[in-house]
Amino acid sequence: MNQPKLIESQLDLCHAVIDEICAAGEPWVKVVKQGQTFRIVDLEGNQAVDTLFFNAHNALERYSATDTIRAQNKLYLTTDSKLRSNFGKVMLTIVADTCGRHDTLGGACAAESNTVRYALEKYPMHSCRDNFLHALAHDSACHQLNMSKRDLPSNINFFMNVPVTEEGRLEFVDGISAPGKYVEMRAEMDVLVLISNCPQLNNPCNAYNPTPIQLLVWDQRSN
Repeated sequence: MNQPKLIESQLDLCHAVIDEICAAGEPWVKVVKQGQTFRIVDLEGNQAVDTLFFNAHNALERYSATDTIRAQNKLYLTTDSKLRSNFGKVMLTIVADTCGRHDTLGGACAAESNTVRYALEKYPMHSCRDNFLHALAHDSACHQLNMSKRDLPSNINFFMNVPVTEEGRLEFVDGISAPGKYVEMRAEMDVLVLISNCPQLNNPCNAYNPTPIQLLVWDQRSN
């Protein structure tokens, strides 16, 4: 298990070229250019942020949890983690992190998993997979890359606490984040960012209360 590396950013909020709020339970899509810095802020604390990364010019290249974990020989993501693609290339590097640990094993909630894990009547509840599918169907950047549901790979759950037991099982428990905690990444290639601000209500990953997040981007000259 890797130890958290808590590093604060030196970037000035006033210099951000993108500063947006993503409402609780909603999707968010944006292209982050090579050299830009991308920050996700957990505004109210304990909000899981399900995130996918794609090569902005070729959706066949996308974030790979397997390649990332294998290369760093650590289960969790924190400062200095290099987020690798299924082509083995570094897509982004985490350069600042005030939370300390992020999950990339637990996957995204879906109607099917809600039913299996919790109860049959949970099937209609909103999920991260719904958000991803909505973005693929309606966002112009996704359309330009001819993306469909088959392009949904493994994701990162920023701010989500998913311990692995000695038996190799995953547990979904109370988060370790807090209001204002953030994670910041430098793009090593042009990346399409696809986020589901998790709407999950069946486990404590969102403290049973989904909340908004803030998304910021800085140009390279502001870094």
